[in-house]
Amino acid sequence: MTGHAAGCSVTVRCRVEWIDTDASGHYHHSTVIRWVESAEAELFRRSGHSHMYGSMPRVHYEADFHSRVWFGDEVDLLLTVDHVGRSSLTMSFAVLAGATIVASGKLVQVNAIGDDGSAAPWSDEVRDALEGMIPAATEQTSGTSPADVLYNP
Repeated sequence: MTGHAAGCSVTVRCRVEWIDTDASGHYHHSTVIRWVESAEAELFRRSGHSHMYGSMPRVHYEADFHSRVWFGDEVDLLLTVDHVGRSSLTMSFAVLAGATIVASGKLVQVNAIGDDGSAAPWSDEVRDALEGMIPAATEQTSGTSPADVLYNP
């Protein structure tokens, strides 16, 4: 798997392996969240905040499946930070096989560091780091986000 970071987003190349397929030979729906997690880990590594990965449980995940890919196919997963809330983080993703959108969706995570495991507000340092990953207007024109892929073909 290879990837490159572009400010607030990261693109990770993945290959559909045999374990990723169902009985018919195309990718299984559970494969997409693993690809998203790989991209998420890469995003935090490249931002210099790898310590944050794994400490934010997902409270919402949605995916739309648009097309199939098969064993041996390569795809690119594009993951973008969309919004930083008081204690949450929203990211969107698109899985692309060439110019074809294979799957798309979003996930929401929370900062669950409260003593009882409840959501807690971000520290100023973490909030600054997360907000630094959100695309600026000038970055949107030069980069690609899942929204660009889905709504601006």
